[in-house]
Amino acid sequence: MSPPPDRAALRKTLRARRRALPAAARIAGAEALAGRLLALPFLPATGYVAGYWAMDGEIGLHAFQLRLPAGLVYCLPLLHDDGTLRFAPWRAGDPLVTNRFGIPEPDVTADGALRAEDMALLVMPLVGFDDACHRLGMGGGWYDRSLAVRHHQPAPPWLVGAAFAAQRVDALPREAWDVRLDAVCCEDATLIATNAG
Repeated sequence: MSPPPDRAALRKTLRARRRALPAAARIAGAEALAGRLLALPFLPATGYVAGYWAMDGEIGLHAFQLRLPAGLVYCLPLLHDDGTLRFAPWRAGDPLVTNRFGIPEPDVTADGALRAEDMALLVMPLVGFDDACHRLGMGGGWYDRSLAVRHHQPAPPWLVGAAFAAQRVDALPREAWDVRLDAVCCEDATLIATNAG
């Protein structure tokens, strides 16, 4: 059995794979993803739902945001000076600013924004995922630091990865700080972790 590939090489391969998807596949994928996210068995009826602004070929959440039930408030992440993410409600047309990584985020101060534990559901982008609902992110550690409480006790929010099926791998190399997801949704499958639900 060969050892798992190193994370940097895997990130490069998987990012290229998702960027290579044609526009029609991206649009159809985002529509199918919305249906899968909305059908999750633990989709909350009320509360805050954290999403993201799709960049670098990530699967889009616009269809999901537009179809959210009335009791759920869509939020986007903001970078906080302490190395974690905060979240702020956002609707199409609300002001955005560009953070230091070139990613749009709500034009509010991060200090006054919501924390990860204030979310009922957190949908996060992935570079890669496996059948056990382990994720490979961009490598900055923002989500892992923001969700560190999950290492010590089961706690909200529900954590769901969103990706294209082309980003699925057999197994991911893992580190002690990695936070496992409750589910991963892509355009053609929903994977639920064995400890979720």
